[in-house]
Amino acid sequence: MTLTQLEDHVQQTRRDILRMVHAVNSGHPGGSLGCTEFFTALYGEIMDYSTDFKMDGIGEDLFFLSNGHISPVFYSTLARFGFFPVEELKTFRKIDSRLQGHPTTHEGLPGIRIASGSLGQGLSVAIGAALAKKLNNDDKLVYTLHGDGELQEGQIWEALMFASAKGVDNLISTIDYNGRQIDGDTKDVLDLGNLRAKLEAFDWLVLEEKEGNNLEKVIAILQKAKSETGKGKPVAIILHTEMGNGIDYMMGSHSWHGKAPNDELLEKGLLQNPETDLKDY
Repeated sequence: MTLTQLEDHVQQTRRDILRMVHAVNSGHPGGSLGCTEFFTALYGEIMDYSTDFKMDGIGEDLFFLSNGHISPVFYSTLARFGFFPVEELKTFRKIDSRLQGHPTTHEGLPGIRIASGSLGQGLSVAIGAALAKKLNNDDKLVYTLHGDGELQEGQIWEALMFASAKGVDNLISTIDYNGRQIDGDTKDVLDLGNLRAKLEAFDWLVLEEKEGNNLEKVIAILQKAKSETGKGKPVAIILHTEMGNGIDYMMGSHSWHGKAPNDELLEKGLLQNPETDLKDY
């Protein structure tokens, strides 16, 4: 895909997110919007995967979303890259829908390998998958995404310690570092301090990108991370993003962590992100 085509995916995903959460007056637009470039880069440029989905993922890269509440961006990405029909996005959070508020596996939704939303668990699962790939002589990689607020969970730090101690060097974990969570700024709720130094103290190789909503730079940092795998250490990316990115009234605040726009604000957000050739669902 060209960069222009990928940028269209970013913009169309923003529209999908707004329309999904507005239709049911629930969901988590803020973090979803902040990660549109990451998901587009991952699925449009970086990962080696098949849309002929098989749960075991043998011979393909795997992705685990740990902060499952940002499901709108995940669902939009999976649909737009061919895992299931884009039309299904209309069913988000509705009765009997496969697109639940937090991703789940029991409805057999292609692209979803774990139920997530109970924060802190995704890294542990990903480490297990990465070790399984090593045992099976499968040279593909495992990717994860985590919220910065999620790092307040103790299980994350147990997993970080385990991964480096066991040389899980086929793992790339990205932290969506937007500085905000449901109750306010992370620095006020529970300050993460010098996150880079902490990750390095746990013997991870740490990369950092200050412009996490710049698609070209997100692609570049993910490519750099890939080049650092297989060298004895797991790789972490601290990706600085803006919650609600691309929607002016959502940016600069934690208040849109889990709140849907009304009719007027929906239209305002959509005007800021015009429909692309990919078309609305």
